[in-house]
Amino acid sequence: MKHILVPIGSTENAQKTLQYAIDFAAEINAKIFVFRAYSSQTKAGTIINIDAIIARETNLYLRTMVNSCELKNVDIKLISAKGSVVDSVVAIDYELGIDLIIVGAKSNSIKENLFLGRTAGSLVKRSNIAVLAIPEGYKYTPISSILMAFKSGVIKSKTVLKPLQFIVEQFKANVNLLLVKTPNYTEEDLILHANLKALQSTITVTENATTFQGVLEHIKTQNPDMLCVLRRKRGFFKKLWEKNTILKEEFYSNVPLLVLKGK
Repeated sequence: MKHILVPIGSTENAQKTLQYAIDFAAEINAKIFVFRAYSSQTKAGTIINIDAIIARETNLYLRTMVNSCELKNVDIKLISAKGSVVDSVVAIDYELGIDLIIVGAKSNSIKENLFLGRTAGSLVKRSNIAVLAIPEGYKYTPISSILMAFKSGVIKSKTVLKPLQFIVEQFKANVNLLLVKTPNYTEEDLILHANLKALQSTITVTENATTFQGVLEHIKTQNPDMLCVLRRKRGFFKKLWEKNTILKEEFYSNVPLLVLKGK
């Protein structure tokens, strides 16, 4: 895990998310690309190059954000791009090869009742890169315990577990597996893939209507430093396929949420 992309919004929490990313990168000797997308609508007949002005202002904002953090000798590069966040991330990944996206869970939304804002939700929904969503105001702590929740032990992607495997190896973290038996589960779902077995420190099997509910039931007793889930079309983020946000009443995590999706 060498390249970490950090999309930066305009919220007060953006600086804290960036500081978390820097602290995390310092631990694993990774490079950070601080990124912000911008858009502009130039009217016909406009002489001034609006795009160039906005690009300069965007870079100035990014430099200001970086300078407000404790840098810890981490290699940090700035990227500004015209267009949507998700499309820009795809282009950046193609050019640089991004291993992990660290983003504020709430993103740019001003709604107090959101856990995943539109930017974080869109990246989870549409990007094939692992996303680490950081709760508001969360300060970095070394990762010693991870709760990984899933409803099927079947793993089809060869790359989906790589970010988690890397984190476990770097931090010597314990992984407590939570297998949630939802309605209509199959016996195949209860068989763990060999790579999951290799990660597990403990395993808990529970029966709930959804993976969400299984996590809500067990996260307080497990008290992990990180929650990890797999992004599947009808899995943990089922509601995210209907929209790009998740309400706090639907789900909330007070620890970083790692969402895995294989390329």
